[in-house]
Amino acid sequence: MGLFTKDIKTMDDLFVHMLQDIYYAEKKIVKSLPDMIGKTTNRELTTGLKDHLEQTKIHVTRLEQVFTILGKPPKAVDCPAIDGIIEEAEDLAGDVADKSVLDAAIIAAAQAVEHYEITRYGTLITWAKTLGYNDGAAVLKKTLDEEKAADQKLSKIAESSVNLKAA
Repeated sequence: MGLFTKDIKTMDDLFVHMLQDIYYAEKKIVKSLPDMIGKTTNRELTTGLKDHLEQTKIHVTRLEQVFTILGKPPKAVDCPAIDGIIEEAEDLAGDVADKSVLDAAIIAAAQAVEHYEITRYGTLITWAKTLGYNDGAAVLKKTLDEEKAADQKLSKIAESSVNLKAA
């Protein structure tokens, strides 16, 4: 079921589809983050990404809670956007020989992922409230707050050390 297909007839259908999209994305991130972590050399970045991996596993569980609130089984639909962001990150990481520059590239890639998640969660929260899924919105809000904090932490690491060392 694509975003602009006839399978989505109602706002509720659209909400569920987007929930399935971010569910796929979070599960894909859980699989991809360990490779990214393995390529980092900056200790603070490594720790931050490891912490976020554990947090992302919680995000998957929270999404499953929202599916339960809706009375629907957790299901993922392909998310070409996150697939593309992760594929681009992997390609870029393979092209960078200097480990300091690679850390900067990993931060950029991780922030691209965070920004995608932030847009999705923001939209889902608004739609959940509109549809009367206030309990679901509250669960999603916790994750949105954590995604924003992760993005800020990545910026801090980049600005305080990684970018300077890479330059």
